[in-house]
Amino acid sequence: MQPQARHFPRRNRIISGMARGGAVVEASPPQGSLITARMALEQGREVFAVTGAAMDPRARGTNGLIRDGANLTENVDDVLQALGQLSPLQLIENKNKIAGPVGQLSDAGDLESARHKIIQALGPSLSTVDELHRVCQFSPAVESIVLLELELAGRLERHSENKVSILMDP
Repeated sequence: MQPQARHFPRRNRIISGMARGGAVVEASPPQGSLITARMALEQGREVFAVTGAAMDPRARGTNGLIRDGANLTENVDDVLQALGQLSPLQLIENKNKIAGPVGQLSDAGDLESARHKIIQALGPSLSTVDELHRVCQFSPAVESIVLLELELAGRLERHSENKVSILMDP
């Protein structure tokens, strides 16, 4: 398939969801890297941004990311330190755990009940992800996983202003 501009937001969401973190060095709004970084922040991933001069338009995006919660990054050691906080053993032990309802850690088996509740809360009419969170009371990480799964399966449509709707089975 040929690359199409309408596929980039979905691709960026998938990329940010697959990575433990991402770094942005220079970006003036609007840039694809900023879109991907904001999605990563929404998904609870680590985002690293290299600060720039306040008056430099090329630094406006990275400075905004830092203001929105990205890690201030001066060198590669900052990234390695943040990502290296979990030892390889901890990563293996946590492999099958997810953030459960209201931020608690639970077994991956609870993901199935989260899927069921989120699918029930979604409908063909548009609803915001924030509304979904208020109704379902799962952590943003769990909700992101379920919404991404639905989107990859072709059952969820994303709309502007962080709104989603479920596609009804034909």
